[in-house]
This record gives sequence, structure tokens and C-alpha cells, in this order.
Amino acid sequence: MYDPTVFENLKVAFENHMYDMDNLEQAIHITNRTDQLDLAVMARSFTVQFSKVGYPSVLVDLTLDSSLRELADEILETEGANPGCMLSLLVHTTVQDVDAECKKIKNIVFEVWENDIDCTQTLSFGHEQTEPGFLNRVHIRFKPKVTEEHMGEIGLFLESVLEMMERIGEVS
Repeated sequence: MYDPTVFENLKVAFENHMYDMDNLEQAIHITNRTDQLDLAVMARSFTVQFSKVGYPSVLVDLTLDSSLRELADEILETEGANPGCMLSLLVHTTVQDVDAECKKIKNIVFEVWENDIDCTQTLSFGHEQTEPGFLNRVHIRFKPKVTEEHMGEIGLFLESVLEMMERIGEVS
């Protein structure tokens, strides 16, 4: 009999919550979804891109990643291993006043997520871009792995993501 992996269980749990937020609650708009298996390194990646209703200028890619090590530890029931997934958010927004707005965004991110993250902001603009401002990609990587024990916290986690999106949308 097929026994789903931690990755599969978490993926389905996030999908269910997010599609409910899109279709039933109409709190978000899902704009893209990818589910990839990298056969070269036997890694899995699942990403859902969405915006918060009322804040179309802020897009978030929520990504779950699982490596071969995680899968092997789970299947082989490695002693002392705690199989899980890495969770990250990639926030896409624009900024005009780079110094002030990036500082505000950094403060928002750390107020919402506290110290359990690594956060980098990368600015870019198109060479022939006619609109003012810079694209700001805020990459948030959560330090602790997400495990099946976190399933009950997914709803609260997603509410915090929406709070962060709203606050960032008010800055940029």
C-alpha cells in the first residue's frame, strides 16, 4: 500500500488551505502553481503563487522543498532523523524610495516572523523600463523544518502571510 511522504502530506495540507482561501473565502487569488521532481538529485519542490485580495501589487510564492536526504531518512526510518520540508516565501513587490521602503519591509518581515528566518531583499529594474521604481524580491527562508506536527498550524501561518502581505502592500 502507498504511504504518502511527509512532503506529500504537507503539500496537500497547504493546497487545501490555500484553495479554500481562494475559492471559498475569496481572501486570495492563486495565480500559479508548480509541483516539480528533480530527477537528477531526487528533490521535490512545490510552489503556489498568490496575491491577497485588495493588494494586487504584492505577490507571494510559497515554496515547500524536500531533498533526497529527507526522503531517505523517512523511508529508511533513520534513527534520530526528523523528516520534514524547508519552507520559504518569495515576496514580489515594487519600491520607489529604496532605503526607506526596504527598511520598512525588513522591519515588517521580522515583526511578523521574529528570528526564525533568513531574509534577503534583491532589487532590480528593466533596462528599458519606463515605469519608475524597482522590483523588490524579498526571500524569506524559515530556519526550522516544517514537519507533520505543524499541520495544525498551517491556517495560522497563512493568516500571518496575509498580514505581512497587507502591511508590505501599504508600504510599496
